[in-house]
Amino acid sequence: QVQLVESGGGSEQAGGSLRLSCAASGLSFSNYHMGWFRQAPGKDREFVAFISWRGGTTNVADSAKGRFTISRDNAKSMVYLQMNDLKLEDTAVYYCGARHYLTGSGYAARDFNFWGQGTQVTVSS
Repeated sequence: QVQLVESGGGSEQAGGSLRLSCAASGLSFSNYHMGWFRQAPGKDREFVAFISWRGGTTNVADSAKGRFTISRDNAKSMVYLQMNDLKLEDTAVYYCGARHYLTGSGYAARDFNFWGQGTQVTVSS
């Protein structure tokens, strides 16, 4: 049974930092691209960051570029999202997703096979 478990969310002031973690089990982690997405109330789930199965390719949404960094540790089956200079608009539930590398490397949420339960990030002024 595949499980993705996010952690590290919480409340932070604008300008602060948080580091999200996602622990994967039940899958061959190194065969999966990983992504971070977020969903604010009343909005669709949106792409935040992507890292390829071997970690050689990363991409970050324009809204987070220069502030967020995605990384992974295949030995530990973990993926991380370092979030710096947080803004009010970063408030959302953050989800990690897994997509098998043979299914392609796009960033659409519908193409990801597995999801975690999400972790809340709240940024206040």
